[in-house]
Amino acid sequence: MARPFTGDRLVIASHNTGKVEEIAALLAPFAIDTVSAGALGMAEPEETGTSFEANAAFKAKAAAAASRLPAIADDSGLVVPALGGAPGIYSARWAGPDKDFRVAMERVQRELGERARSARFVAVLALAWPDGGLELFRGEAAGRLVWPPRGERGFGYDPIFVPTGGAETFGEMEPAEKHKISHRARAFAKLVEGSLRSR
Repeated sequence: MARPFTGDRLVIASHNTGKVEEIAALLAPFAIDTVSAGALGMAEPEETGTSFEANAAFKAKAAAAASRLPAIADDSGLVVPALGGAPGIYSARWAGPDKDFRVAMERVQRELGERARSARFVAVLALAWPDGGLELFRGEAAGRLVWPPRGERGFGYDPIFVPTGGAETFGEMEPAEKHKISHRARAFAKLVEGSLRSR
């Protein structure tokens, strides 16, 4: 049984504007006041874990300790089996120091060549408390990669990812539609079931 979240304020441990907006939108129905780590002036911790779970936990724990508030962090990425699981936990690093995901998408396309284009997005949400408590929730969205990129919505690799059964990329979808089926939405559904349902 996951530890319930009963507070009314939560730090979103991210400096990624798109990610902060997406998590805040998912939390909105629960009347939870959110503030980003960036807005609190927290430094962005270096992600040194070897899994999505480890990186999400590290970010959430760091934000909870620094703010003395419960914190939620997300570690997510694109997993391409034909590339041995890359870019995986290094998805953001493929975008380089300028975080230019056009560069990252071009690298995926270049390295993939003619190989199979199946892929999945993975998201792990970590909910941490200042006392050291931690809960982890994982969600995945399967699909395939397309080229060239399509759509200006979303962020990261969204313009080259078409979810299974769909025709539009995550970059073309209305945000409300994406929120119903994304990897982050699926992880969030588990968080709701485990920690927010009792609110």
